[in-house]
Amino acid sequence: MARVVVRDDEPFEKALKRFKKTCEKAGIMTEMKKHQHFEKPSERRKRKIAAAKRKRMKFETRFNQ
Repeated sequence: MARVVVRDDEPFEKALKRFKKTCEKAGIMTEMKKHQHFEKPSERRKRKIAAAKRKRMKFETRFNQ
């Protein structure tokens, strides 16, 4: 769980911004989105394969330039 201690002289908006940044670094939102709906194992494999292809193509285009 992400935790942010609000200082006495700190405005709420700034503390909220720090909290959001902490949550993003911890990966809480992405994990929540993953568990929002059930994903079949076959769909998970397809998604991972597609991501690997995109990553490989991106690497190859950068490497070949």
